[in-house]
Amino acid sequence: MELRDILAISGQPGLYKYIAQSMRGVIVESLLDGKRMNASSNARVSALTEISMFTEGEDIALADVFTNIWNYTGGKETISHKESADKIEAEFAKVLPEYDRERVHVSDMKKCFAWYNILVQAGFTEFKLPEYNNDEE
Repeated sequence: MELRDILAISGQPGLYKYIAQSMRGVIVESLLDGKRMNASSNARVSALTEISMFTEGEDIALADVFTNIWNYTGGKETISHKESADKIEAEFAKVLPEYDRERVHVSDMKKCFAWYNILVQAGFTEFKLPEYNNDEE
């Protein structure tokens, strides 16, 4: 399982693994409980590799944020997304000190930590973005 196969579905809790294309959307499997469902074609589905965080400079890919958290925690789960806003902000500042304090909200940080913990529980150890092959002839 690779990070490019992991999806977030707006309005649905947790993360989902892409299984197959269906006539009315995509079939996904929850990383939390393993249940499969159809995500309809009008649902907002985002691959984690397409999501980034605002920083003071260039935006940083969510995969790189996850790598920062992995390095900070030593590969263990991080703070719970249910902690107080102050604790969440303090912890997030440790893993991504250059985040844009005006555009990154506590809800974004909570989602980031919750998703990271789900991925670690699912056995992820690397959060690499897919490499694109630019062959020049």
